[in-house]
Amino acid sequence: MAAASLLSPHFLLNPKLSIQTSASKFPIPKSRSTPRTRVFSATFSDPFVLQIAETLEDSLSSSSSYLLQKLRDASSQNVLSTAWPSRKDESFRFTDTSLIRHSQVTPISHPPTSIAISIDTQFPNISIVDGHIVNSLSNLSQLPTGVFVGSLSSLSSETISKRVSEFVANFEGDLFWSLNGLGTPDLVVVYVPAGCRVEMPLHIMYYSVEGGDIGSKKLPVSNPRVLVLVEEGGEIGVIEEYVGGGENKCYWANAVTEVVIGEGAKVKHSYIQSQSLSAAHIKWTSVQQGSSSSYELIEVSTGGKLSRHNVNIQQVGPDTVTELSTFHLSVGDQTQDLHSRLVLDHPRGYSRQLHKCIVAHSLGQAVFDGNIKVNRYAQQTDAGQLTRSLLLEPRATVNVKPNLQIIADNVKCSHGAAISDLEENQLFYFLARGIDSETARQALIFSFGGEVIERLPYSLIRKKVETHIKALLEPTLKGSP
Repeated sequence: MAAASLLSPHFLLNPKLSIQTSASKFPIPKSRSTPRTRVFSATFSDPFVLQIAETLEDSLSSSSSYLLQKLRDASSQNVLSTAWPSRKDESFRFTDTSLIRHSQVTPISHPPTSIAISIDTQFPNISIVDGHIVNSLSNLSQLPTGVFVGSLSSLSSETISKRVSEFVANFEGDLFWSLNGLGTPDLVVVYVPAGCRVEMPLHIMYYSVEGGDIGSKKLPVSNPRVLVLVEEGGEIGVIEEYVGGGENKCYWANAVTEVVIGEGAKVKHSYIQSQSLSAAHIKWTSVQQGSSSSYELIEVSTGGKLSRHNVNIQQVGPDTVTELSTFHLSVGDQTQDLHSRLVLDHPRGYSRQLHKCIVAHSLGQAVFDGNIKVNRYAQQTDAGQLTRSLLLEPRATVNVKPNLQIIADNVKCSHGAAISDLEENQLFYFLARGIDSETARQALIFSFGGEVIERLPYSLIRKKVETHIKALLEPTLKGSP
């Protein structure tokens, strides 16, 4: 039997509780270069975290911009107070991070000197190799006037710098979030001015080139970080694609993406992760939505021995729309983990979340922990959440925890969860019409993930993902009865 754990949905009804948020402001940098100073204490309770923090600091350049140094200083304080996560921590109860914990973590201080990478995109793009921006592989010529895409260190506009300063180090995540802030070599800034509609999506390509061999214990780590800031009425599509240079290379991509969406602005966010099956991929996506704004995230994750995506979304104004669609596929000894948190604080918010996963290996695992919190003033909220998991092998495992917390008393909220193998009546439907069992299983499995894949808004990306999914599932389908 395949293993499945479905934790009971949890409801919290407490009209006395409310959460208030306030935006923090940061001063405009007076100098673009600040000397680096070591801030770590020798007396730290977790030697492994301290070792990583010190190696990250030593790998950085001797000077950095004021804002980047501010981010590193804030992150270092969080690192000092946070231990390495274990299975005893509730948020990592089903996620084993020993792949990283038992490796020799080494920061990648510069991109490779010789880069043999083929750029497969027709959209404006920026390339990030091992956490470093590589301008020679980027093409931003098709972006409209006023849109800025580039590194924080190359940002010359004081107006944009002032806006960016309001959101740098403005959110606290977990240990991995802080390690990224401490070790990122630069911040990629994507700025869309008010009222500007970017017709073509921005394709952010992440390449992991350096990696250790299986059994070597070497685990190079990269820390790419992106801030997307869309002003009032602006619109942009963003494609984040993570790929690895070798099928069995061992590395750790520790990424952070922050998205700030102004009033009435729209962001369509596609996130595709197909890194090495021996790699660790940990990603944070933090989103702040202004009133009447729209944010749509479509995620397809198939790579990584350990893959975890932390999504945190805060609706900070009324009439916001949030749509999350996720498809995870585990075809080997892999963990595919999604932890999402959506907080609604204002009236008439709308949200829909669809999470689907296929575990096609007896050692494979999927994890879903989805939390939607509807606070007191979020009246007339319409929130829906659904998670469906398909287990194709004996001992395949999925752990799901849908969590809906409602404090407001005038809302429309629902959620559901289902875990199963392919249903016999569905197979019988095909067989009764003369379709063989292998073709029937193939059609049912592809259509299960296709519900999310077809939501990718760009046909070139959609076809690429479909081809990749079929190639990964082919051994499973050939071995099926």
